[in-house]
Amino acid sequence: MKCFERVVLAHIQDSIPDTLDPLQYAYRHNRSTSDAVAAALHYSLSHLENKDSYIRMLFVDYSSAFNTVIPHKLTHKLSTLGLHPTLCDWLLDFLTGRPQSVRISNRTSASITTYIGTPQGCVLSPILYTLFTHDCVASHKDNIILKFADDTAVIGRITGGDEAAYRREVTRLVSWCDDNNLILNTDKTKELIVDMRKERRPHRPLFIRELEVERVSSFKYLGVHISEDLTWSLNTKQLVRKAQQRLYFLRRLRRFGMSPVILSNFYNCVIESLLTSCITVWYSSLTVMDRKCLQRVVKTAEKITNSPLHSLQNIYNHRVQRKAASIIKDPTHPQHGLFKPLPSGRRYRSMMCKTSRLKNSFFPTAIRVLNQK
Repeated sequence: MKCFERVVLAHIQDSIPDTLDPLQYAYRHNRSTSDAVAAALHYSLSHLENKDSYIRMLFVDYSSAFNTVIPHKLTHKLSTLGLHPTLCDWLLDFLTGRPQSVRISNRTSASITTYIGTPQGCVLSPILYTLFTHDCVASHKDNIILKFADDTAVIGRITGGDEAAYRREVTRLVSWCDDNNLILNTDKTKELIVDMRKERRPHRPLFIRELEVERVSSFKYLGVHISEDLTWSLNTKQLVRKAQQRLYFLRRLRRFGMSPVILSNFYNCVIESLLTSCITVWYSSLTVMDRKCLQRVVKTAEKITNSPLHSLQNIYNHRVQRKAASIIKDPTHPQHGLFKPLPSGRRYRSMMCKTSRLKNSFFPTAIRVLNQK
């Protein structure tokens, strides 16, 4: 069945335009969590360049999002997008009346039949969910709705204290969830306010269905800790803590007499992958102390493995160039337009940045790196 699902998946991908729902970063070619986080930060930092401005970021949590998709609504949306009626009918039959049971060893539970949801582990489930939510978009130019599968962030760019558009956007999102049977979990939905103004005024709380949304000083978004001051000390601290825990296993492997090759492979797979997750987003904005803390982990691993390891600076430089090149080659990427070639065709137009926060973020830094080649 999975082989046939892959055939259907390829057909759906060929039938849907690449420009559909550009701010959905999951399950798409040349998109990743680092793209989504970099976009969220760029939209925020660019707005903070303006006078009397601040950001409200709402991180929405859905309860069992994939399990609440209504097949009839899904196929109606697919038909509206232009998919063939026969395919829509097949998908409706595929998603409804599915028997499910649980097996543990040689025991199997009683079977139940499900009529809603997209099956977990199904080849088609990811793309069906993203197509189901493609119409969840911002209605006002000052608001951004970023999506990575069911991880949704609403970014309200506030100027002069006028939050009306942002609050209407949240109300509209709640109504959209009700219309599409998505259960918005208010208890796990959090709000982060980024306000760099010298004279800060108290911010009115946000309510969803008469419940106050908890305001937090930091939030872990797609694996990256974003703080209300947009610094990266907390993210660095968490990375170092986890890396030091994993160094313990590296030491144990050395005591077991593993070769340097095996130790290096373990480091690359388990520790380096942790330290470099979304590194293009945050590394250029780190303080000197934070960089030293991270590099100290690498130095410790070098002593344990008794072999040279790549520095984080070199990894960062390589990944910035690779990521920038992939965005430039992809005209459907939401941030493709930020890389504007000069008439010479050899360099790119630098971004105007008033603050070091924006200057050290990914996109301005990537342009500088490309221009220095």
